[in-house]
Amino acid sequence: MRFTSRPKMNYMPGTASLIEDIDKKHLVLLRDGRTLIGFLRSIDQFANLVLQQTVERIHVGKRYGDIPRGIFIVRGENVVLLGEIKSELLREGSSMYGNFMDLEKESDTSLQQVCIEDILEEQRLQQQSRQEAEKTKHLALKERGLVMPRSDIMDEYGVQHQY
Repeated sequence: MRFTSRPKMNYMPGTASLIEDIDKKHLVLLRDGRTLIGFLRSIDQFANLVLQQTVERIHVGKRYGDIPRGIFIVRGENVVLLGEIKSELLREGSSMYGNFMDLEKESDTSLQQVCIEDILEEQRLQQQSRQEAEKTKHLALKERGLVMPRSDIMDEYGVQHQY
């Protein structure tokens, strides 16, 4: 019986695995829903991040706007998703991703960049529309005898407060 040695894995546990990603462009999705794009400059054992040349990207429908934020420090517990942006691989249609990932092609999913003022106004209108829909939903439920606690009057432990 012959045993072959397994290939060595270059695996580092925890946030140490991100050391190879320093100085690369990343997208960070935060717990509050914001999206940041910037160059990862530093990371610590708590997954706190330092991003440089950061922009906050706001999406509304198929339109987006970038707000320059500069150097951005993110507390690790607020990070939902962190991913490297490899635009050169996507642009070349690398066999690793296949041609279906070519982001440069025009398609139904392509986004249109607009100025900051326009996207902020669209975001405000979208939030206002959602609040009105939520209010209508709460009124309809209340008429049927159901009361849902509102998230804007609940603390982080789910305890409802009267204001």
